Amino acid sequence: MDALQSVGIRRRLKRFFRRDGRALIFAMDHGFEHGPTDFEPVWEHVNPRVIIRKVVRAGIDGVMMLPGIARIAGDEVKPNVGLMIKLTSKTNLRPKDEQLMQSQLAFVDDAIKLGADAIAATVYWGSPQEDAMMRQFAEIVSYAHDLGFPVVQFAYPRGPYINEKYGKKEDYRVVMYGARAAAESGADMIKTYWTGSRETFAKVVDAAAGVPVLLSGGAKTENPVDFLKVVWEVIEAGGAGAVVGRNIFQRENPEPMIKALIRVVHRNEDPEEAAKAEGLI
Repeated sequence: MDALQSVGIRRRLKRFFRRDGRALIFAMDHGFEHGPTDFEPVWEHVNPRVIIRKVVRAGIDGVMMLPGIARIAGDEVKPNVGLMIKLTSKTNLRPKDEQLMQSQLAFVDDAIKLGADAIAATVYWGSPQEDAMMRQFAEIVSYAHDLGFPVVQFAYPRGPYINEKYGKKEDYRVVMYGARAAAESGADMIKTYWTGSRETFAKVVDAAAGVPVLLSGGAKTENPVDFLKVVWEVIEAGGAGAVVGRNIFQRENPEPMIKALIRVVHRNEDPEEAAKAEGLI
């Protein structure tokens, strides 16, 4: 039985990763995690069908979303594009002292019914609620792996002790710890923070012990080349790609950005050359 399950996991991971072992994934959980104000720069993208249609047309490898948006717009994710369903989240409306917990809003069976190729969940390593998220992740991994589905961990170290001891959550020692914890808790793919340099991100990749590490795209950069450079550094460090939201949907015309990212991620193109080729500069 184990062999069958691992074939299922490997096959489904290939729906995100091209032959080069890299992936560019579009993130669409911001309406819940941050609120609809994230879409105000380009309001038409508040409609998930509109933005997902655009990213799929541009050649994205995968799309990540929460279950409700998958019900609304899952049909826009063509069969050749990987669908990742995230089962945990939180709103920015909850009290500040409870912001360090991700709650479960759906279950593995729900993701499978929606046609998911992979299942995702967040763990805030170092949070006062770390124990609850570890248990939540363990339950998701155990059940998903039984059914042959890969599990992605958004490994986000956060918490008062991290700030006290390391100064900030992007300190490479913290990000590296989160990536290792993700690998040790059974993740098949890891999404985490940029550490500021190729050398330090290479250590994060090493710590993940062979589990693919993807960059969490973060806030929109005004200059597209700045973001392309970060993604290029991630690839040079041995990273497996990027999961990008705001740097795509907060742009009036997201397609050139996606095509430039594909050049960097899959063709090892220089960021400035990629930006020029797609008319971004």
